[in-house]
Amino acid sequence: MKKILIASTVLIALTALLSAQQRGGGGRGNQQPPLSAQQGAPIDLTGYWVSVVTEDWRWRMVTPPKKDYQSLPLNQAARAAADSWDLAKDEAAGLQCKPYGVGNIIRQPGRIHITWQDENTLKMEFDAGTQTRLVHFGPSPAPSGPKSWQGHSVGEWERPGRNAVADARVAETGGAGNVPGGGGGGLRGAPPRSPAMFEGGSLKVTTTNFRDGYLRNNGVPYSENASLLEHFDRLPAHPNGDVWLVVSSILEDPTYLTAPLYLSTQFKREANGAKWNPTPCKTDPASVPRTK
Repeated sequence: MKKILIASTVLIALTALLSAQQRGGGGRGNQQPPLSAQQGAPIDLTGYWVSVVTEDWRWRMVTPPKKDYQSLPLNQAARAAADSWDLAKDEAAGLQCKPYGVGNIIRQPGRIHITWQDENTLKMEFDAGTQTRLVHFGPSPAPSGPKSWQGHSVGEWERPGRNAVADARVAETGGAGNVPGGGGGGLRGAPPRSPAMFEGGSLKVTTTNFRDGYLRNNGVPYSENASLLEHFDRLPAHPNGDVWLVVSSILEDPTYLTAPLYLSTQFKREANGAKWNPTPCKTDPASVPRTK
């Protein structure tokens, strides 16, 4: 009986150890490798997306007149820089891409083509200005070399879907309903949007190490000291089959802005790349204000 009792005890211990190993408690060989960013993506952002300009048309579809910086939280230094803007000087200096940098590329009318460059790098190509952004997931080497127009972007998936503009609006106002920043806080006076509006997750992108550029085509500046936070949220398919993408951004710039700049930009998915049309960086002369 004593031998049977000892054998039973050993058997129970071995069974417990095997169970723990199967649960990952000690069997390193049984652990599964972590999912890549592509495998773990809660939403599919790939494909062709066209911007739908339903607001800020006068600043996005044409080059505004010099000194037209309404709705932007600019300080005096920014106003002085914008007032001295000279398109001819930019072109002569090879700075045609200043309005197509990371601080304004999402606001340029045109299309985005999103693909996976590899399992942990999302590639965003813009036909406006023929620009490319890479979003790196997980540990990535610190950027080296000169700053670029699109900077260095680091992405992470968030669940459930979040919205940077709505979250910041609630956090900064304490639920009081006051919209921070210029331009209606990117919400155009609407109440904070619920995460339930979006599909099962959100792409959060933080971008640094970028060159100074323009917030608008008419020379309104942002500096290389700025930081950019974006959320990419995909809406559930509309009954008519349309799929929409909302990009919410917060640009903070201690050099030129008196408050964070909150913006939201809408895109609609296209079936294919038939209308994809990469064009070089180019700014048309400012429109001439009408006179009575």
